[in-house]
Amino acid sequence: MASTPRSVDILTGAFDLNQRRRFDVKNNDGAKVLSLFFKPITRADRKRATNLANSEEALEVSTQMLCLVAELEDGTKAFAAADAAKLQRELPESVLNDIELFLFGIGEAGTIEEAKKD
Repeated sequence: MASTPRSVDILTGAFDLNQRRRFDVKNNDGAKVLSLFFKPITRADRKRATNLANSEEALEVSTQMLCLVAELEDGTKAFAAADAAKLQRELPESVLNDIELFLFGIGEAGTIEEAKKD
């Protein structure tokens, strides 16, 4: 007699955490600078990013999350955790916002205020 699958196994088996979404970062002239790839974010990722940020402040956590999960096309990490400060300091905020909104799955109509609520 086959055992009934556990609810946790049914639920976690229903989602593919290896499926990636692509975001093309473009410069002011509209030329592609870099393609970043993102797998779905898990609660464990969020906890890790919060610990790395050493803060509950949404902008700190979101940039740490970017550094934690962004990949290049070949699957290697795009950033190190230490890159968060440089990204915040040396990228236009609008560019960093666009990348992070995409990362968190907030559509074109989304705002940074909505991302902070996540």
